[in-house]
Amino acid sequence: MTGAAPRRRRPDLRRLVRLLGQRSARRFTLLLALLAGFALLLLLAPRPDPAQLPRLADSLGGYAPPAAIVAGALLLVALVPRTFVTLAAGAVFGPLEGAAYALGAALLAAAIGFAVGRLLGRDFVAERVRGRLARLDGWFTRQSVPGVITVRLLPIASFGLVSYGYGTTGARLLPFLAGSVIASAPTAFGYAAIGAAVSSPGDVNWYAAAPASLGLIASVVIITRWWRAQRSAPR
Repeated sequence: MTGAAPRRRRPDLRRLVRLLGQRSARRFTLLLALLAGFALLLLLAPRPDPAQLPRLADSLGGYAPPAAIVAGALLLVALVPRTFVTLAAGAVFGPLEGAAYALGAALLAAAIGFAVGRLLGRDFVAERVRGRLARLDGWFTRQSVPGVITVRLLPIASFGLVSYGYGTTGARLLPFLAGSVIASAPTAFGYAAIGAAVSSPGDVNWYAAAPASLGLIASVVIITRWWRAQRSAPR
């Protein structure tokens, strides 16, 4: 009697594994459909009038900064280019405040995209990656902040799409968020200063864009040190 019990459980175990695989495939399909919907919406949606943004911010009063951060994050999650979001923030709030709000939106969007990718895509990827893809997934799992900065600075995909992709890997959340903000800092200050210059050319102090150069230098130093450590590490 004791030897017959495991035989009865084996079909149930296989059925459970098959059911979990089907659920992960459905969630991954939902993730792909979500991304396709965002891409289609990005192509078909009417473009907002930038001249209306300052009036909208004035009407919100003290709620304008948090509204800008949340709205910017939602736009980034919907695959809107971060350049547009940062330029708009600079045009409305000025170079320094606009850059700060753009970075806040980037941080929130990175967290949302990572969470959605982890919820809908991680199980599917973990169950099916083999060979080189499995080694690549392991590389993402071991990644620290400099590795995230390196990937963020590569022109491979939009900010939101990279966030979704990271969620499907074994990457850790905190290094991903820190690397995302650091990599976004140089262009955030630079594009915010440009946006402010376009909206009010005579009122912009271009020294406000100085943090962009500092962030760029810091990013280069971090990436160089990480690259040297990778080359010196045993294979």
